[in-house]
Amino acid sequence: MLKRITKTAYTNVRKLCITTTTQQQIQEEIVKQEPMSVQVLKHPDYFNVHNLFTVKDLFDARVHFGHKEGSLDERMIPYIYGSRLGHIIFDLDQTAEYLRKALNIAAHVAYRDGIILFFQRGAQHVHLVEKTAIECGEFAHTRFWRGGIFTNSTKQFGSITRLPDLCIFFNTLNNVLIQHTAIRDSAKMLIATIGIVDSNCNPNLVTYPVPGNDDSTASIELYCKLFKNAILRGKQKRKEHLEQNIY
Repeated sequence: MLKRITKTAYTNVRKLCITTTTQQQIQEEIVKQEPMSVQVLKHPDYFNVHNLFTVKDLFDARVHFGHKEGSLDERMIPYIYGSRLGHIIFDLDQTAEYLRKALNIAAHVAYRDGIILFFQRGAQHVHLVEKTAIECGEFAHTRFWRGGIFTNSTKQFGSITRLPDLCIFFNTLNNVLIQHTAIRDSAKMLIATIGIVDSNCNPNLVTYPVPGNDDSTASIELYCKLFKNAILRGKQKRKEHLEQNIY
């Protein structure tokens, strides 16, 4: 009786495995028949952005350093590891996960020939961010944000204007207390946003928040390098697919 049950169980498991394998093969065939742009979108990491950095790279760039405990925004608590000597410390495992998602989105937007706009309000890093935007063929806004650029662009520019498809904020505050107005305007116009959110920031209006230091030169240099590489990877794939006529 025991042998019969064992044999029956083995047969059922074998049938289940065959069925599962068949379903996977059918799914793969369906994916292959779809346009390349759809296949790329369904892939979890088509541009291999996960290998652009490690957690140690984030640590070396001081991404884990937040502001003093007294300035902590309660909405940032889920991203915090703890504190040391009165300063907030970010959980870099979470930061790495959120940053990879943000890089993947940036690469996809670049692959679809979208417009990407970099933002930076700190005077110390303005040149670096503008230089990065030029190197990857995108745009940067590093000066005072005039209200209505997104929400009332037709009147501002005197004609119908194409808005960016993605905004990347290397810091999300105009100063210590006030959030960058363009974040609110982007949310109103349904423009996707990526934002480096420090411990004193509000991540709620940012589509893809990345918890981390937004002040140190080392961290900003790392962010610029990563987003530039992700965008260039997306553009390179687009170029290859257009040349092969499979886009």
